Amino acid sequence: MNKEQHYQTILLFGAPGAGKGTQGKILGSIPGFFHLSCGDVFRTFDVASELGKIVYEYSSRGELVPDEITIKIWQEKIHNHTVLNLYKRLSDLLVLDGIPRSANQAELMDEHIDVLRVIHLVCDNQDEMIKRLRRRALKENRVDDAREDVIRRRWEVYKKETQPVLDHYPQSLISTVDAIGSPAEVLQNILKIVIPVQNAHFAHAV
Repeated sequence: MNKEQHYQTILLFGAPGAGKGTQGKILGSIPGFFHLSCGDVFRTFDVASELGKIVYEYSSRGELVPDEITIKIWQEKIHNHTVLNLYKRLSDLLVLDGIPRSANQAELMDEHIDVLRVIHLVCDNQDEMIKRLRRRALKENRVDDAREDVIRRRWEVYKKETQPVLDHYPQSLISTVDAIGSPAEVLQNILKIVIPVQNAHFAHAV
């Protein structure tokens, strides 16, 4: 894929429980934004399929799915959305959360996306994030968030493998947002950042 065909992208980044999925879904409901959560893609995968078994094997342990498999699954999903005209590459900004989740994934994704902004949702209170994840597990029946040992393992994986992804992108593209607060308050701060990006994208598209 050449540079002109890259997906124009905003990345939502942060530790487990920071609210990436919540904010991504809200942004995805706004015209001109299309949200795709890699976590949701994995959770809706058929666990009886060959890829589904591999995904479940890793996610159930709180570990990352191998990079090549993750990128392959993501490519198939975004292609399907494009074919169905749910995602319009030329007019929509692609909002991603849950990918890339490692430095190697970030390098592989450079062949497909043009990152316009990275929204880094920050929360230094690990106990608060664990509480959020436990509440979400009960509400959404998510097995991967129900066990505290798996949650803490996901935090360890995040610090070791995912946080270095930020070093892959220029600091000028990274905007930090406090993840503690009501969803509306966090959204307000995100919109201050992404509205100028969307305006510039629309101007370029026309």
